[in-house]
Amino acid sequence: MNTNNGSRLSRKKAILGLIGIPVLVGAWWAFRPEKLFINQKVNEAAPASLSSEPEALYTGKLEGKAHPTSGRATIYKSPDGMQYLRLTDFTTSNGPDMHVVLVRADDKALGQEIVKGELEHVELGTLKGNQGDQNYDLPAATDLNQYQAVAIYCERFHAIFGVARLEKF
Repeated sequence: MNTNNGSRLSRKKAILGLIGIPVLVGAWWAFRPEKLFINQKVNEAAPASLSSEPEALYTGKLEGKAHPTSGRATIYKSPDGMQYLRLTDFTTSNGPDMHVVLVRADDKALGQEIVKGELEHVELGTLKGNQGDQNYDLPAATDLNQYQAVAIYCERFHAIFGVARLEKF
């Protein structure tokens, strides 16, 4: 009787192992817990122009929502007409699938940490690092009269890490 119970127990352990390992790998991939301990620093210089300085159009202070976030977000227009967002003295928590987006300042989702449904936004790009100064080009057709807030957004979990409401400079 003991050998039969022993083989059942070892079969159960094998099945549990075969199921448990993929579940653990899937959970690791979804949550990426190592990112809680790894900071990614970026130190990009402001885009330079030979003719003159870029003009600051809008600026705002980043405030944390789902995670502590700080720094300044400023939209500049270069002499050649290109617009870009510059994050300075920026810091936030690291996370999976992080993006920098422009959103409507009056969007009710900005008052929440987790967005229910889809967030209407203009994609500026994947977050380059969770610390430091960095630049993001604005798409040419961006209407800054409609999109006057910057959000650090985790698409995987629909979480707003931080937001800055922009005001004319």
